[in-house]
Amino acid sequence: MRRVTRFLFRVILILLLWSVGGVMLYKYVPVPVTPLMVRKAVSAALEGKPTTFHHTWVPMEKISPHLVSAVIASEDQRFYQHKGFDWKEIGNAIEERQSGKRQRGGSTISQQTAKNVFTFCTATWARKGIETYYTLLIEWLWPKERILEVYLNSIEMGPAIYGAEAVAQQHFGKPATKLTRSECALIAATLPNPIRYSSKNPSNYMRRRQSAILKQMQHF
Repeated sequence: MRRVTRFLFRVILILLLWSVGGVMLYKYVPVPVTPLMVRKAVSAALEGKPTTFHHTWVPMEKISPHLVSAVIASEDQRFYQHKGFDWKEIGNAIEERQSGKRQRGGSTISQQTAKNVFTFCTATWARKGIETYYTLLIEWLWPKERILEVYLNSIEMGPAIYGAEAVAQQHFGKPATKLTRSECALIAATLPNPIRYSSKNPSNYMRRRQSAILKQMQHF
């Protein structure tokens, strides 16, 4: 029994040091590739599709400040107030699910960053537990500005397109620093489902979402 206990303790200690070390590394070092990028590239390869993806890391000063305002307005309006979890939005999402209304997510920018950078994004309770753990870690070890920087460089913004610089180049033919307020609102409008919705060829629904986000951006 003692051997088993010692073994489990060592495993837990190794996992703890590994996770904290990884979070500390990415506090300072650009994230070159995420598990989501790898998973989707592997899936594409298995289906006989191209495995290339677009992703170029840029520092925060090379991302339009309008995009920061847009994603906060559309994805996480209490980003600077919460500690990783927006309990009000989580409660609203649970109530809507129970009432049979159209379901929406209650994930914060911090949770999405943890999911994209540190998990393989499969819809399981184990993944949710890992996501929760890493959300707490990055909120504890990273400043809010770093969370935003990693989020804006890592999140999927179109098919095989990850991050602000990639979507700016692929959809608007310009660097991320040159994105306009309107373009940033359109990019943010795709984030609930960047595979279904496109900032390059927006539908009327996307234009309505863009307009709503532009109004909300006035507060951020």
